[in-house]
Amino acid sequence: MPPKETHIQLAVREFKRMKGLADGAIAQISTEQFFAVLSAGDNSVAIIVKHVGGNLLSRWTDFLTADGEKPGRNRDTEFAILTEDTRESLLRQWEAGWTTLFAAIGPLTDGDLDRTVTIRKEPLSVRQAITRQLTHYSYHVGQIVYLAKHYAGGSWRSLSIPPGASAQFNQNPANYVGEAWRNSPSRRS
Repeated sequence: MPPKETHIQLAVREFKRMKGLADGAIAQISTEQFFAVLSAGDNSVAIIVKHVGGNLLSRWTDFLTADGEKPGRNRDTEFAILTEDTRESLLRQWEAGWTTLFAAIGPLTDGDLDRTVTIRKEPLSVRQAITRQLTHYSYHVGQIVYLAKHYAGGSWRSLSIPPGASAQFNQNPANYVGEAWRNSPSRRS
């Protein structure tokens, strides 16, 4: 029987997993690679980090009481590297965004899932808003991992089961829910 896990616990676990994948990929590239663009019109890891950080702060600040598209957000500037944008400053915004997300959804219960929130004036249930953002961040985390793997080349350290190691992994597989679920702050509350 699978461990009992609420929808909120599942969402927190998956957001943490997404952040962990991105952080693991970003740690494997240099600052030059962080800002590199493969070709004109493409996004760098830095741009994706900047965009996701801005989105996180906008969507999750006052999540239950204010529209998810905050008036002070300038989404278009998230897709431009400005002179003041450094790897450190962009990663600070990224961390602040994730901290805001976990602070917003950590205290929620499954009883909150049918409450109404808005994003760009569109009413959504909390469940819909969480799912919308989980898919949005997964999309961008995949981009970060893909770019980082490209730049790291042969020095890439797999963030999952490395190629050629499936049979060995399957002899003693880790649980998907596993320790992350058991140690989740939302599970202990």
